[in-house]
Amino acid sequence: MGARLRVFLTSEQNKTLLNLRTTDVPQKVKDRAEVIRLNAHGWYVEKIAAHFNWTCQTVREVLHKWQKLGIEGLWELPGRGGKPKWTEMDIAFLEECLKKEARTYNSLQLAQKLESVGAARRRHRSIKLSPDRLRRVLKKRGSFGNERRRVIKENKTP
Repeated sequence: MGARLRVFLTSEQNKTLLNLRTTDVPQKVKDRAEVIRLNAHGWYVEKIAAHFNWTCQTVREVLHKWQKLGIEGLWELPGRGGKPKWTEMDIAFLEECLKKEARTYNSLQLAQKLESVGAARRRHRSIKLSPDRLRRVLKKRGSFGNERRRVIKENKTP
């Protein structure tokens, strides 16, 4: 068992952390705020960890971040995770192609089109997205292509 770790909150800080429960913030932030409040009310690190089903080290990290950074320590730092290889302009180009052209595309053909146009427009950067990833990006944006049109023999991809 480590040394006793305790934070003390002013009434203003306590109100701010309590109000985070009802605001539109990620659940992780709400949990971290509750961890800080429970510790300030006298709960031990081990008891808080058992309550949240976390490790004691995770609770200690939250408390140390609170002591160092204050309320900003509750949020994740930017820069976590993989960065997109495409830009908004690339996806807008594909959406425009889907609107203008009468033919239908599948995700493999769109990925090839994006790679070839990316190479032609910007020789230093060719956009290579897998068809599966491209499909997910377009679906998330609400761009499902031109599927509303009926596929007939004239506009079917050869």
